Amino acid sequence: MQLSRRRMLAALLVAAGILSWSAGAQAQEHWLKLAPFPDPCPELIGAAAGGKVYVFGGLLGASVKGLVYEYDPAADKWTQKKQMPIPAHHVAAVDYNGKIYLFGGGAQPDPAGGNWVPLDNAWEYDPAKDTWKALAPMPTARGSAVAAVVGRKIYVMGGASVHPGAKIVSLTPTGPHRSLSVNERYDPATNKWESRSPMPTARNHASIGAVNGKIYVIGGRVGSVFVNASATDIVEEYDPAIDSWGVAKARMPTARSGVAYGTYGGKIYVVGGEYLNSQVVGAFRDLQAFDPAANAWTMLAPLPLPRNAPAVAVSGNRLYLISGQLQSASIGGNALASNATDALEFTGK
Repeated sequence: MQLSRRRMLAALLVAAGILSWSAGAQAQEHWLKLAPFPDPCPELIGAAAGGKVYVFGGLLGASVKGLVYEYDPAADKWTQKKQMPIPAHHVAAVDYNGKIYLFGGGAQPDPAGGNWVPLDNAWEYDPAKDTWKALAPMPTARGSAVAAVVGRKIYVMGGASVHPGAKIVSLTPTGPHRSLSVNERYDPATNKWESRSPMPTARNHASIGAVNGKIYVIGGRVGSVFVNASATDIVEEYDPAIDSWGVAKARMPTARSGVAYGTYGGKIYVVGGEYLNSQVVGAFRDLQAFDPAANAWTMLAPLPLPRNAPAVAVSGNRLYLISGQLQSASIGGNALASNATDALEFTGK
C-alpha cells in the first residue's frame, strides 16, 4: 500500500510538472486559426515571397497533385495559381530575391507507372507573374532533399534516389534505393551547379535552416525514403565558406521525419512529423526550436493538431502551418488529410 501511494504521488508530481510546462508554453506562443487550405493533402512544401505564402506539391493516396496556392495574410485568402510544370511531391524549395526555387521531388511520368520517380529538375517560380522557368537540372536526381540559401548560393542536400549507376525508376518500399549524402550548390546568377562536401549522415525527409552563414541539417530518415526507415535525431552543421562539416550539434529531442521547418530570429523551428516502430505509428504535435548560438533545443507548445508532412513558411512575424496529414502516411486514407491553416505569431522573440 505504501509503495502504491508513493507511485501515485510520483504520478501526480509528474502530471503537475507537465501541466505547469504546458501552461507556461501556451503563454509564450500564440496560434491563430486562418482560412482553410482549399485542397488538403500531405507532402507539401512552403515558401514565402513578397509578403505572401506559397504552397507547392502534394501527394494524396496515389495522386501526384503538383499544387500551387498563394495565401494572402492581409485578406486571409487562398488563391490557386499555375500548376507545377511537372507535378511533383517531396520537392525542396527556397525563396531568394523575390523568386521561389524548387528542386527535384518524386513524380509519375508514366500514368501507368509508379509515382515516386526521382527528378533532377530545377525551376524558378516568379510569384509576381505566376510564371515558371526551367533551370539547369541538378547533377543528381532525387526526392525529399532539403535546400537553404547562404551567400547568394542555394545548397540542395540529401534526399533519396536509386543506387549509383542504376536506371531511374519509381522508388517503392520493397525496391532497392538509398538515402543520399549529396550536397550540390546552385548559383542563380550563372545557372550552374557544382558538387560540395557531402553530408556526414546520408538522409532524406530532414529539416534545414541557415543561421549566421551556416547551414544546419536536422533529423530525417536514414535508409529508405519511406517511413519504414529509421528516423534520426542527428543535427549537423555545414560551413559553406570553407566547404566543411563541423562536429555534431545537440541532438533533436524527438527523433522523427516527415517534418516541416522554418527559421525565425536566429532559431530553426521543427514542426510535426511522423514515426513508426513496432509499437507506435503516428504523427507528432511537437514544435521544437534549435538555437545554433546556444547549441540548445527548446520544447514549445504543441501544435493545435498533429501534423505529418505539412507545409511551413515564415513570413513577417508568423510561422504558417498548412495542411498535411493527421496521422502517419503508412496508415493511408484520404480522410486523414487536414485543411487546417494555423499561424504561430512570434511576440518579442
